[in-house]
Amino acid sequence: MNRSLSLSGLLLAMTLGPALAVAGEVSLSGEGSVRYQPDSARLQFTASAEHELPQRATEQVAEMMGQWREGIAEYQPQLQDYTDAMVNLYSRTLPSSERGEEPRQRAVASQTVSFEIRDLSLLNPLLEQAQAIGMNYHLGAGQFFHSDEAGLEQQALAKAIADARARCEFVARELQSSCGDVVSINVNGGFRPVPVMMAEAKGRS
Repeated sequence: MNRSLSLSGLLLAMTLGPALAVAGEVSLSGEGSVRYQPDSARLQFTASAEHELPQRATEQVAEMMGQWREGIAEYQPQLQDYTDAMVNLYSRTLPSSERGEEPRQRAVASQTVSFEIRDLSLLNPLLEQAQAIGMNYHLGAGQFFHSDEAGLEQQALAKAIADARARCEFVARELQSSCGDVVSINVNGGFRPVPVMMAEAKGRS
């Protein structure tokens, strides 16, 4: 899975200083991009259960969480910013199957686990464990990132500046002039979409 970080619309307003004329200004755009593979992910799994009795629904979620903690024990030290402390409990009304029937209430308990991984080789075993227990999760493009995105952005910016400067030098040569100092810079950055990475794991479930 490749991802591209691009910085485009970089405007360099440079002075053009001919030897025997008044210096002028020209605005030029440059673009730089860096292709890379994400090496980290933010993950979230939810254990949920429902029952007529709130206590029983809560117990079922606690059982699922016990299985989860036991199943990921060997990976636990590698999970960053791990949290799973809060349990949510609410009730929902079931639709009546017959006219005049009293609506029934069901208690729903849920507990969410969230963390980050900096090693994507952990992704498959964690997904398999969540699937085996019956936990819910969503895996999308926005959950994958690179641990040094700031450094990648600087690389893309350096390429965009070099591109704009090269264009300035070309224009200056055509005008029999030369590039002077940079007057102003406007930076616009953006990401391209990322394909879903683990579709095959969800397919096996």
